[in-house]
Amino acid sequence: MSTTIDAVNVKVSSERLYQSLMTLAEIGATDKGGNCRLALTDLDGQARDLVVGWMREAGMGISIDQVGNIFARRQGLRNDLPPVMTGSHIDTQPTGGKFDGCFGVLAGLEVVRALNDAQVQTDAPIEVVVWTNEEGTRFVPVMMGSGAFIGKFDLASILDSTDKDGKRVGDELKAIGYDGDEVLGQHPVGAYFEAHIEQGPILEHEKKTIGVVTGSLGLRWYDVTVTGMEMHAGPTPMDVRKDAMYAATFIMQDVVQNALDYAPHGRGTVGSATVFPSSRNVIPGRVTFTVDIRHPDAAGLQAMHERFEATCQKVAKTHGVGVSIHEVSHFPPTPFDPKMVDAVRAAAVANHFSCMDIVTGAGHDAVYLASVAPTGMIFIPCKDGISHNEIEDAKPEDLGAGAQVLCDAMLAQAIHQNN
Repeated sequence: MSTTIDAVNVKVSSERLYQSLMTLAEIGATDKGGNCRLALTDLDGQARDLVVGWMREAGMGISIDQVGNIFARRQGLRNDLPPVMTGSHIDTQPTGGKFDGCFGVLAGLEVVRALNDAQVQTDAPIEVVVWTNEEGTRFVPVMMGSGAFIGKFDLASILDSTDKDGKRVGDELKAIGYDGDEVLGQHPVGAYFEAHIEQGPILEHEKKTIGVVTGSLGLRWYDVTVTGMEMHAGPTPMDVRKDAMYAATFIMQDVVQNALDYAPHGRGTVGSATVFPSSRNVIPGRVTFTVDIRHPDAAGLQAMHERFEATCQKVAKTHGVGVSIHEVSHFPPTPFDPKMVDAVRAAAVANHFSCMDIVTGAGHDAVYLASVAPTGMIFIPCKDGISHNEIEDAKPEDLGAGAQVLCDAMLAQAIHQNN
């Protein structure tokens, strides 16, 4: 008979976890203290080798699937049960930090190390996964490995995806030695947890140690083109102009106002814009820009979408310009499994960590995993809410707290199952 969860006392080591994070951060370190370790580069290969080496030292078996996702397994007493899995990614932004993604992978490894220290055997196997190309910086799409795992992306298309230099995913996987042979998507998952820095300022502002993530914001991304007419800036009277830039600003401003009107969880961002012909004394004839809107509720996201479309139509009519909209991504709001959310909350309370419910505004591999397995997420604060930046930072004690909550939540799923 296996141990019950009530009898288990497994304690993670904040110091060991932090040291592992700092050692990993030496690979691809930048002058400003961050990391540049793009997916499937030689540096990513070196980081994978380091982490896989640590996993083997912890007694874990390694398997790699056809898109390079790494699965490290600690056997259970009942290996017929699907594994309780945790993980994230170790690829970074070009000017990334030490903790985004890496914390989730190494917190999972720390859970295994702590289980080994305590000589605790779980009923279900424990697995730690490293997902391929979460950031989507070198190759698109974003969250490539987990999306392919759940069947969102076709294997052949993924392997043929190229970077700006024309290098293929399939070739780059082979070059770093991570072109695995496990059939994509056939790896069982009983439950999935992901620990992550918040990447926002809420936990720090509220002075909370643990964010109990209840789900993710839905998002819709668009490419917008406003077409007017280039004309000389001097001779052309204001009342006869078709100024694409001027018209576009009305749409851009309403993207932000749209989100403000759906506070507190609405989000609206114009992140990139290009003006043609981009000459000082020529009225802009074409402006292309990106729009990102988000909301945690499907009805709210739809309402924001409809308002955005109506604004574009109004601007086109009022200013005599053409406005075209191309939707490039649509992720519906994703609630996480209530039992998994409760397990995270219970672990935080049991360890006397201050906590609060929170919704993730960023995309994570957990959002994809939620479609195939019960899923939960754990957030910890990051300094000033800064992420995707070389100055990204987190306190060792908060990292340790997140790993402890992860450990206890995983044990609640992996011990005394189906006995």
